[in-house]
Amino acid sequence: MAETQTTWVLTGSTDNFAVTRELGFKLIGFKERRRKQAQSMEVGDRIIFYLTKVMAFGGSVLITSDLFEDREPVWPGKPGSPDPYPWRRETEPELIVAENQWLPAESVKDDLEHIAKWPAEHWKLAFQGQLRTVTDADAALLMKRMGSAAGVKA
Repeated sequence: MAETQTTWVLTGSTDNFAVTRELGFKLIGFKERRRKQAQSMEVGDRIIFYLTKVMAFGGSVLITSDLFEDREPVWPGKPGSPDPYPWRRETEPELIVAENQWLPAESVKDDLEHIAKWPAEHWKLAFQGQLRTVTDADAALLMKRMGSAAGVKA
């Protein structure tokens, strides 16, 4: 287990998130071009889900396995632009927020260090691309706010 946990934000569609939920949040896949990032993850790292279109955070999982390759289609991906998400890791749910309680990114955008790198009117750019790391402070804030949204006492 890693001595220091890294928190990653995984940007994906609600359709992909629904499939991950159906799988019991036991498996995560990364896009073809994200191999190096997926390799740099460690067992014990956290992944927080950022959901496109709804612009909300849906929960978190912890990585429980080393990276492996599997090209069997699992996630729908973008219409007309399928990606097998071949770089995979096993995970376990840490905090899963019910759909009607997802944490709107708008509600935390002014408090996240990660978003401060962009002009305020373009904060949504902070979550383009599939993967990025966030600071421990941002991770703690997101976990606390998602927990509150889900009715989990800290």
